[in-house]
Amino acid sequence: MYTTRIIDNKEKDRYNSFISSHPKGHFLQLWEWGQVKKSTGWDPLPLILEENGEIRGALLILKRRIPVPVINKCIFYSPRGPVVDIEDEKLSRLLFEGAQRVAKDYGAIFLKIDPDVANSNRFFQDTLKKVGFRKNETGLNFEGVQPKFVFRLDIIPSEEELLKNMQAKTRYNIRLAERKGVKIRQAEDREDLKIFYAILKETAERDRFLIRDYEYFEQIWNLMVKNGYARFFLAEYEEQVIAAALALILGDKAWYLYGASSNKYRSVMPNHLLQWEMIRWARDNGCSIYDFRGVSGDLDEKNPLYGLYRFKKGFRGELVEFVGEWDQVYSPFFYWLWTKALPLYLKTSRSLRRISRG
Repeated sequence: MYTTRIIDNKEKDRYNSFISSHPKGHFLQLWEWGQVKKSTGWDPLPLILEENGEIRGALLILKRRIPVPVINKCIFYSPRGPVVDIEDEKLSRLLFEGAQRVAKDYGAIFLKIDPDVANSNRFFQDTLKKVGFRKNETGLNFEGVQPKFVFRLDIIPSEEELLKNMQAKTRYNIRLAERKGVKIRQAEDREDLKIFYAILKETAERDRFLIRDYEYFEQIWNLMVKNGYARFFLAEYEEQVIAAALALILGDKAWYLYGASSNKYRSVMPNHLLQWEMIRWARDNGCSIYDFRGVSGDLDEKNPLYGLYRFKKGFRGELVEFVGEWDQVYSPFFYWLWTKALPLYLKTSRSLRRISRG
């Protein structure tokens, strides 16, 4: 007999055990990640599918109210969900039917997913269509919520083989950093976290992108690092931290999530050594996959994001295209408002505010 239900904190360990051990498990589906997102305005709703008391599927639903006071509606989003046997159409269908019942209780307009499933898997995409999902076209760069294109490296081979397989320039830069005396260590306390954030701010100002506030990374420290799901890494040179990164780990997979570098001493190549040491850390912890995360799917060298692709490609990973974003619409009218009318309303409101300020 199959049942679906939202669970509470009492079943956190049981839920995490399923996510950690499942082939489709992902750190973005962990109980703790739901709590990290709660600090940014999302309400986590961990949904499980059970068969005779055994968990067979899970979906960490993040719920958020739409920013229009007179409309009592919300949206659902499940980052890299579902965690289920994607070759079993029945299990997927039952899990999404459970999500739909929860959506009715909360007044959700739609559920958005961006599964950790390769685009080559036509069976799962057909399953999504059968249960009522529609695919969103999010472009080749980073227009979606999660990156559609990632670089993944098989780290089962020995360290010697991994180094040998790298592009010569990447291997040279790793050795250069080592010869110059760059040292990599894991962050030990909140003072190290502050150092990481200072370098991240410096990077954001230099490269002109937005970052989350410090409190967000404090939540990652409290909920992910302290529970063994994440590590901050710092690169030191001449007694100064000149680069830093954040890596996540779950089961047999590790992910590179954030990277930052100082404007100083960039010529000693700390970022290459940082990646190599995080790969070694992942191997030491039993991982077989190291995920460099997002790159652009536009491989034209004129693309401003090509440098990111070139850096990650140097480690000789595999470019993976996921199935992308899919929406299951529960309320067509309000979905239209969300996707068409609300963006226009917000854009107009911002324009009017700018005019009123002179």
